[in-house]
Order: sequence, then C-alpha cells, then structure tokens
Amino acid sequence: MKINDKLKDLSFQIEEGKVIKEIDLKGKITIIYFYPKDDTPGCTKEAIEFSDYYEKLRKLGVMIIGVSKDSLIKHKKFKDKYNIKFHLASDDGTLCGEFKVWVEKSMYGKKYMGIERSTFVIDKDLRILGIWRKVKVKGHVEEVYDFINNLS
Repeated sequence: MKINDKLKDLSFQIEEGKVIKEIDLKGKITIIYFYPKDDTPGCTKEAIEFSDYYEKLRKLGVMIIGVSKDSLIKHKKFKDKYNIKFHLASDDGTLCGEFKVWVEKSMYGKKYMGIERSTFVIDKDLRILGIWRKVKVKGHVEEVYDFINNLS
C-alpha cells in the first residue's frame, strides 16, 4: 500500500459476528493502525493515546481501527482494562499482508516475523492519504491528529 492507493475488498473482524467492511468506511476519514500485541507497554501506550484523542478525532469525523493478530477475546479484555474507546480488529494475517506490515524483525540478534507498528490514514473515498511505518509511540498520535486536522 502506498499514498493514493484505494482500499478494496477488506474487512475488519471487530467482535464475534461483527465486521467492518469498506462500505462502512466510505464517507469517513479512517485511521487504521497496526500494532504487535495487546497489553504490552508500547501497544498499551499507543492505544491509550488514541483513546485520549478519540473525541477530538470523532469531532473531525474520523473512525479509528486498531489491528493486531490477537484474538477477539484478548481485544475485549484489553479494551475493558484500559477503557479503549475505538474498534480493535483481529487479523488472521490477511490485513497485515495487504498493508505489508508483516515483516522480519530482529531482537537480541534473533530474527522473527511480526507486525511492524504502522498507521494509515484513509480518506472518505477509501484512498490512502498518509502512511507512518516503524512508528515510535511517543508523539505519534498527536502527529496523526495534526495531519488530519490540517486536511481541511
């Protein structure tokens, strides 16, 4: 995915039996952010910061969807524990593959596959307006908010 690419045939499993499809995103600006794992320090901080900005973003007509490979049950516990105000989608690898965020990572010399922390801003016509890859959590949500706020 790159700037101006259009989303197509994607769905976000957010609860048992509840799916967000691109038709649900049409007409809204959407933040889709990918993160490695629920209830880990960086991922928790990022989710809390997006929650802190939730009302400001909602007033701009923005929907937020966080995506990881965690189960719907883990997502529910994570949302409840930290009062996360937006949707978390459970991915079977399809979305990570489509957005090219499933990458080889390295920690302490050991290589493994995982989600690259990334954020995508999608416009009302489902085109990608902004991409942040290899995100550092500190200041990121504010940067995304400023980007969206300056669109109008």
